[in-house]
Amino acid sequence: MNVDTVAQLLSLNKQFYQTFGREFSSTRQRLQPGVQRILDTLTGDESLLDLGCGNGELARERMRRGQCGPYTGLDFSLSLLEVARHGWEDAPATFIRADLTAVDWDKRLVTPIHQSFDLVTAFAVLHHIPDANLRLCILQKVHNLLRPGGQFIHSEWQFLNSEKLKIRVQPWQEIGLSDKDVDPGDYLLDWRSGGRGLRYVHHFDEAELEALAVASRFRVCTAFLSDGENGQLGLYQVWETV
Repeated sequence: MNVDTVAQLLSLNKQFYQTFGREFSSTRQRLQPGVQRILDTLTGDESLLDLGCGNGELARERMRRGQCGPYTGLDFSLSLLEVARHGWEDAPATFIRADLTAVDWDKRLVTPIHQSFDLVTAFAVLHHIPDANLRLCILQKVHNLLRPGGQFIHSEWQFLNSEKLKIRVQPWQEIGLSDKDVDPGDYLLDWRSGGRGLRYVHHFDEAELEALAVASRFRVCTAFLSDGENGQLGLYQVWETV
């Protein structure tokens, strides 16, 4: 994918979340079953970096469960971060505005006191990142932010497993692109709450994720499907550093 198309798709998604951030947050007041399943496996004292933290619901659920490990949430959407930060004045959570596609986003997270994390999560995040090389660059930074033996846990939207969601796929011509401009697995989906919006989404399969894991020095430990009416709208994977 050429750099101009990458920039256009990133701009499209940024504009979407700036415009519809609060509407999107209103649909994410509860964590997905797959995320709850992941939390069930944690001890609660892990230092956790939550990429694409959105409205901060993961941090709140950890607090409700009594999981007191240090939490850092990162997101580029100011409107979502405003929701996330509300009520945390005296609680052990830090929220940072940063863009995963920026070359130096990881530099804001490493301090002399805090050099690495036990766990990095990215729920419903990577599928909004266009271009395989850009995704690999982000994952290499994630690897460097983890302690030896640390885990990266993520989920990818499996919207093609839903007939209702398939009809949300729009032609690339809506934003002046064609199928030749994008990569296999790339889609344009519409949004219909609080107005009409468009988002870029990549549909991952397990083979593609396995290749990404190997290229970024991880091994896939666990994979499962969850979420949605059919229990197949989210592909969850646990990766461990190697």
